[in-house]
Amino acid sequence: MRIAAAMPMTEIGADTAATKEWALGVEREGYDAVVVYDHVVGAEHRDRTPPVTRDYDAGTPFREPLVLLGYLAAATRTVELMTGVLVLPQRQTALVAKQAAEVSLLSGGRLTLGVGIGWNVVEYDALGVDFGSRGRRLDEQVRLLRALWTDELVSLDGHFHRIERVALCPRPEQRIPLVFGGGSQVALRRAVQFGDGFLFATPAPESLHLHTSLVERLVAAGREPGRFRVLVQVHALRGEEDLKRSLDPWRGRGVDGVVVSTMRNRMLGAVTGKCRGTDEHLELLGRTRELVLEVLGE
Repeated sequence: MRIAAAMPMTEIGADTAATKEWALGVEREGYDAVVVYDHVVGAEHRDRTPPVTRDYDAGTPFREPLVLLGYLAAATRTVELMTGVLVLPQRQTALVAKQAAEVSLLSGGRLTLGVGIGWNVVEYDALGVDFGSRGRRLDEQVRLLRALWTDELVSLDGHFHRIERVALCPRPEQRIPLVFGGGSQVALRRAVQFGDGFLFATPAPESLHLHTSLVERLVAAGREPGRFRVLVQVHALRGEEDLKRSLDPWRGRGVDGVVVSTMRNRMLGAVTGKCRGTDEHLELLGRTRELVLEVLGE
């Protein structure tokens, strides 16, 4: 059982000293991984069609994940570094391949790239990428990433990419795992076809149903479920009893990792409060780690 801590970006904000303090504290607390979220731009919600209904707006701070992980590669020593998830279709594939290879090299192979299609049409518009074709784009992107990380020369005449005999130099010295996130059957299909794991955003009942489908898809594809990573994200502010109730049904389901978030989020509904400062985030992470091991540490 590997336990990861999700960086509370919206609360740490632009405080780089606190960012480093948090990451080093996570490592001291015995966490196995650090997860960072991804939003390139925020948007004002008023007068939007379609409406933007999620928490984040123009004033919500998010650090750039791959640059941040490059920094954390130098600051930390042992923790896995993971995006949870990078909205890959918004980005140029070859550039992401280069950035990810660099983080992997800087960290001694500690990078895991979590990818997904995202939900925010405003971000896609700001980056000049078509929102409607993002799923098909992602399918092509992950094939190209794999090739750029491993092959001496790469050519692709695809729907979204036209490249001829190009190469990354240097390439990563170790294989970069790809983990997919999402909440749909299409996301499961993509993970089984291209990925090394799947991140469930919550341990809610609908995620349990998706996990059952994931196992069925893996078996049908001739893949061994025990060699495919299953990660579940939990929100520590829900309180210990709620977390125990939500995690208990995952016993015996082969969960490899739990991602613990201490970040305030209106979508959580009723929660027990909010962490004030890095010390409170780390204290809550310490308590939640013990709870996760108690419930799922088989």
